[in-house]
Amino acid sequence: MGNNNNLVPGFNDERDDSLKINLEKLDGVESGLVIYLNGYIDTYNSSFFQKRIQKVVEAGFINLVFNCASLNYVSSTGIGSFTAFLKMIKPKGGDIVLLEIQAKVYEVFQLLGFSQFFNIKDSMQEAIAFFKTGTVSSSESIFPKIFSCPVCSKRLKATKSGRFRCSECKSILAIDPQGQVFLG
Repeated sequence: MGNNNNLVPGFNDERDDSLKINLEKLDGVESGLVIYLNGYIDTYNSSFFQKRIQKVVEAGFINLVFNCASLNYVSSTGIGSFTAFLKMIKPKGGDIVLLEIQAKVYEVFQLLGFSQFFNIKDSMQEAIAFFKTGTVSSSESIFPKIFSCPVCSKRLKATKSGRFRCSECKSILAIDPQGQVFLG
């Protein structure tokens, strides 16, 4: 991943050591941009983060993929920033995908009740497919699915059908393509 921050005029005018942001054109998606986030977003750097993304939107990029693989922490103020971005680009016909979000960061979104407002994907292919179709296909529309473990009642998220282990009680669970959850 090279530094393509020159895609947005004036993007590098301001820097913050706690949050590094790199940009990359999203091939095959009109007005698409991948925003790589490295560090954390909290009360102290959220205005820096919002100003950078405001510049991105002003430059005409409205289909945004935030790659969160290197984002270690997001406070409630940081989540408020993502919500502000949605309000900024939805009227322009754009949307946001959060990509490769770490479990501990996703937990904050979930605890605050924001996980259902965002399109959270596990791969760049899924993110591109989301923008190309505008919505997920009906067979995938139930994923990601939030449900309770049938053994311990821990709230879990399944991004696709298959088998996995509950993070709390370690029970092996299976989820079918229709979203039905089974033991084993």
